[in-house]
Amino acid sequence: MLKILDVDLTPNPQALKFILSENLLNIETRSFNTKEQAAKDPLAKLIFELEGVVSVFYMDRFITIEKEPSISWGKIQKPFAEIIESFDISTIPAEKPFEGKSEDETATLKKINEIIDLRIKPALAGDGGGLEVLGFEENTLTIRYQGACGSCPSSIRGTLVAIENLLRREVNPDISVISG
Repeated sequence: MLKILDVDLTPNPQALKFILSENLLNIETRSFNTKEQAAKDPLAKLIFELEGVVSVFYMDRFITIEKEPSISWGKIQKPFAEIIESFDISTIPAEKPFEGKSEDETATLKKINEIIDLRIKPALAGDGGGLEVLGFEENTLTIRYQGACGSCPSSIRGTLVAIENLLRREVNPDISVISG
């Protein structure tokens, strides 16, 4: 049976990271910012039924929930725990198998993705979030924050600058990183 093992605070004051007893996903991340986006995902759909939930992000063994500032965690945590304990994880849509990089992907983007996968995503996951690379054109990398990072003030400013500085040092001094 799926259980919540621990609850971690995140840098986003409106988000909590719930650590679970079993893996939900092995290779993907799932991020939903609206009830409509979550309609085809049974887990996220159930979580969005809780009053005050504004985003759901999950991967590996955790779920990050962001709430409206006017709603207390007391209204969300107990019903969320009930959802988790009765949820059948076999109903989560299958993950897409990992496919190698396309042949036309540039060496620069390949190196950027390696750095993001190995050094940035694990750090963000530690705070209940993640990021998705949306594109890379003319030395500008466009990313989208997920989970607790999605609306956190520190990700919007500090983390974005830190990612850009890392990529400038290790890949190309002309790279810029923007949030899309």
